[in-house]
Amino acid sequence: MELYYSFSVLIVLASFFAYLNLRYLKLPSTIGIMIIAMISSILLVVTGHIFPKTFTHFSQLLKDVDFTEVLMGAMLNFLLFAGAIHINLKDLKEQRGPIIIFSTVSVIISTFAVGGLFYYIVPLFGLHIPFIYCLLFGALISPTDPIAVMGVLKQAKVKKSLETKVAGESLFNDGVAVVVFAVILQLTRSSSMDISLGNISWLLIKEAAGGFILGTLLGLGASNAIRKIDDYKVSVLITLSVVMGGYLIAHAMHISGPLTMVAAGIVIGNYGQRTAMSATTKDYLNKFWELIDEILNAILFLFIGFELLIIQNITSYWLVGLATIFIVLLARFASIYIPVLIIPFKNKFSKGTIKVLVWGGLRGGVSIALALSIDEGPNKPLIIAVTYFVVVFSIIVQGLTVGKVAKRALSKEED
Repeated sequence: MELYYSFSVLIVLASFFAYLNLRYLKLPSTIGIMIIAMISSILLVVTGHIFPKTFTHFSQLLKDVDFTEVLMGAMLNFLLFAGAIHINLKDLKEQRGPIIIFSTVSVIISTFAVGGLFYYIVPLFGLHIPFIYCLLFGALISPTDPIAVMGVLKQAKVKKSLETKVAGESLFNDGVAVVVFAVILQLTRSSSMDISLGNISWLLIKEAAGGFILGTLLGLGASNAIRKIDDYKVSVLITLSVVMGGYLIAHAMHISGPLTMVAAGIVIGNYGQRTAMSATTKDYLNKFWELIDEILNAILFLFIGFELLIIQNITSYWLVGLATIFIVLLARFASIYIPVLIIPFKNKFSKGTIKVLVWGGLRGGVSIALALSIDEGPNKPLIIAVTYFVVVFSIIVQGLTVGKVAKRALSKEED
């Protein structure tokens, strides 16, 4: 009953905020919902002494929800599958080089760049944090969030090739980032862990390759099953079972759930829709997953907005938070520019493309979920606070301006 009560409250608030945004703010849905939730959080804090029971009750409701488990263990699987099912495999193949490099090498570069800069900047604000925790922050803030990125790209109207690079990177880099984060998190708990290059490489290969293989097998199996019946109601149920059952299998096998969902979504969205589905089934399936995507996005960004209520003493970290925003942007630039400079990609990257890739690398719920999963200790409040500053800036400022940045940067090259 408690779960139903919490979910009901979130759905009601998400629908109300979505209506307010569409009626008055007219911003992209996810960004509008998050802004209204943040404003509501601030109002709750300000009026907390007038309505103490309301403030306490709502804050407790949020604390009772395990955001890390809800996002990483449930919502992310649905959202990644919903995003991947609309990815064109032909476009993905054309951009496979940049996507592979940006979702692996760039994540590692960014992790160490953020960690190193953060370690030397934090003492300037009278704070102290061990280097290993700086690297941990670098790992959790480096992956671009597929949910935030794809939601904004729908309205940015950038070139198809550029959209595929950004969306593809954001879909695939979660698996690598989560492995890097998990390795560094284990180091914060125990110094006896084997951190040899071979061990870390094996973990990455196992997570990534295992996720791809499992997702591909699930996608092929589901597509073949759909072809034999071609009933839109059962087809939707089959895709739901792929997401929910696929995650359980991936979790049991200790391989990447996110990459499993991406691979399964791409196979069903391309091979399955091309060979196994009638026009009616395709239409219903696409509309169903678009609806799931919209609903879960609304709830996720509502969560992000209301997280403001449960971050302790966030106002004490605003200066270091602002500095961290510049650190993350600088690291993002380095993680894109260095591979582009060194690796001979098939298609040369222009300055405008690099600018869009840097500014379009949005951070979102994945970073917050990873930050909240860190063990309790003296370093956790700082990491959560600066993560929140970066995510909010990324979604609101970068998310609302990436379309204009892309248009201006790419139009100059065409002139």
